Amino acid sequence: MTRSARRTHRTLQVAGAGAAALLALSACASSDDSSSSKSDTSASASPKMSGTVTVFAAASLKESFTALGKEFETAHPGTKVTFNFAGSDTLAASITSGAPADVFAAASPKTMAIVTDKGDGVGTPATFVRNQLEIATLPGNPDKVASLKDLTKSGLKVVLCDKTVPCGAAAQKALTASKLKLTPVSYEEDVKSALNKVVLKEADAAVVYKTDVHAAGSKVEGVEFPESADAINDYPIVLLKNAPNAVAAKAFIALVQSAEGQKVLSAAGFLKP
Repeated sequence: MTRSARRTHRTLQVAGAGAAALLALSACASSDDSSSSKSDTSASASPKMSGTVTVFAAASLKESFTALGKEFETAHPGTKVTFNFAGSDTLAASITSGAPADVFAAASPKTMAIVTDKGDGVGTPATFVRNQLEIATLPGNPDKVASLKDLTKSGLKVVLCDKTVPCGAAAQKALTASKLKLTPVSYEEDVKSALNKVVLKEADAAVVYKTDVHAAGSKVEGVEFPESADAINDYPIVLLKNAPNAVAAKAFIALVQSAEGQKVLSAAGFLKP
């Protein structure tokens, strides 16, 4: 092979290598574009949260859940959380009668069972907090109530939650364990109604939750009693079967169970699950 031919051969080799390199780079770019396209498609396929989340929750959760609802709306623009706060038994009856809701948070496993036994819940309800009873008296505790037994004093106007409501059932459990008989001036449909009787000075005392005494601030005075330790209520939460907005509902439940959610609930006086 002549010197000129050898030079021509080497030139062709270099050109061939360059072409191969360009082809390889082109293939990589094509692969990257494909991966990017797949990634974008995957991201766009993820369900975006929007719309209203309807939460049926025990009356004692009003302050803490309202705060968490605002946090949820801020974190997820385009969503709105609406609440129905009432006695757990009333809420359970509404749900089993077909009331549209996404989430149910009850003040006791017994009232939650009304819903789950009918097949209206999804999965197993999770206990997210617990709550303990406390006596709410008028500011300054003018009647010097210092124990559960003091509520049986003649002439003292005491209010209890209805026996079908979790706070009422817990109060009855504490009274039975203490072998005390108490005839209240009224049985109220939920814990907020019982507390309000004292706030309005229509009653001298009420057996409510610690969280409700905490929320009332200076409007009442709280009196702890040891028997309450034997009547602590677990609070379960569940996604409802016919939830109109299941995606956002799951996210709200996750917030309630998260460290941030637990921080808000603990600050309100709830006990950890």
